[in-house]
Amino acid sequence: MLDIHLIRNTPDIVRKDLKKRNAREKIVLVDKILKLDQEWRKLKQEVEALRHQRNVISQNIALLKKEGKKTEKEVKEAGRIPGLIQEKETTQEQIRQEMDTVLMQLPNILHPSVPVGKDDTENEVVKEFGKKPKFDFPVKNHVDILEQLHLVELERAAKISGARFWFLRGKLALLDIALQRYAIDFMQNKGYTLLHPPFMMNRKAYEGVTDLLAFEDVLYKIEKEDLYLIATSEHPLIAMFLEEIFEEKELPIKLCGISTCFRKEAGTHGKDTKGIFRGHQFNKVEQIILCKPEDSWKFHEELIKNAAEFFQSLEIPFRIVNVCTGDIGMIAAKKYDLEAWFPAQQAYREVVSCSNCTDYQARRLKIRYRTKEGNKIVHTLNATCVATSRALAAIIENFQQKDGSVAIPKVLQPSMQGLKKIGKED
Repeated sequence: MLDIHLIRNTPDIVRKDLKKRNAREKIVLVDKILKLDQEWRKLKQEVEALRHQRNVISQNIALLKKEGKKTEKEVKEAGRIPGLIQEKETTQEQIRQEMDTVLMQLPNILHPSVPVGKDDTENEVVKEFGKKPKFDFPVKNHVDILEQLHLVELERAAKISGARFWFLRGKLALLDIALQRYAIDFMQNKGYTLLHPPFMMNRKAYEGVTDLLAFEDVLYKIEKEDLYLIATSEHPLIAMFLEEIFEEKELPIKLCGISTCFRKEAGTHGKDTKGIFRGHQFNKVEQIILCKPEDSWKFHEELIKNAAEFFQSLEIPFRIVNVCTGDIGMIAAKKYDLEAWFPAQQAYREVVSCSNCTDYQARRLKIRYRTKEGNKIVHTLNATCVATSRALAAIIENFQQKDGSVAIPKVLQPSMQGLKKIGKED
């Protein structure tokens, strides 16, 4: 959520940013907030004036009593003031709630380095890593390889759960676990504390970490419960600090979350319907940082560097892109994507997202830290270390062998019972 002082004092900055985001339709919200804010401040002044008036009357009553004079008129006047104050404060609170609702519909302010563009085709390539594999045999996509090696059960999963669910079989299930285990060790060696969060969150917490009005269609809601299945461990790992105040020396907080993630993938009908690249349930290891505002851009670079080192160690070719204004979403001020190379598609596909959300989430959640000048809002950052299903798909395509098997990246072999490649499951 944006700071009301930013909109109050420099509304043109917000309007200009909305134009940059191709979100001109939201400019009317800025005007609406300014109008509500004006009403709220007017009521605040009126309440303060009434309190002052009450104090003056109380002092006058005391003086009159001391002089032995009548006070009926003053007492009557003083008696009606609390009701007026309560009435105005009730209206003030209603306006504040309406303001918060509108504020939550406005996106974060973009960093100046975010490229302007309509969609993901205009993301800016920052750097490419690794050599794309060369094959002396026809390249297969990960879907065909999975089916030929009998490493997944797609039809049986669809029978009991619907489309975009899967069973991972045998060595592929083991490889998924190996990726998680390796990612945990990788992040802990960099000083990140491991957390295994609850897989459900209530609405108040979810409204703090994302725009629930826009994101709710992606989430699975538990019937008759104030609970949603988490879409990523980022959400509980940030929301767990709801309404907390840290000491300055406690920052930065660096966390590593491991969880199963649940998403409806609304709006992606007909896209990646086969295989395991895009599903409603997947495993992910996430990076989280809470820090002081002056440190957040440094840590944003640290997070994408961690992800790059991880995929370099897997020997998967990839590139990093600076996500453009039309593709970034409303929570992040700047976002990098790490895109792995998929040789069968001859295309780079997103496997990591890395966002600096500045104070946007923390302001909604009221996560602060103490300073000599008073409490300040922390900054929050998040990045994928690995979403295992997408990493598995990238490994399968890049490490496919002429005999139909799939080689296992060297760093994962210690967790694979000494196996160096995966053949057909029984």
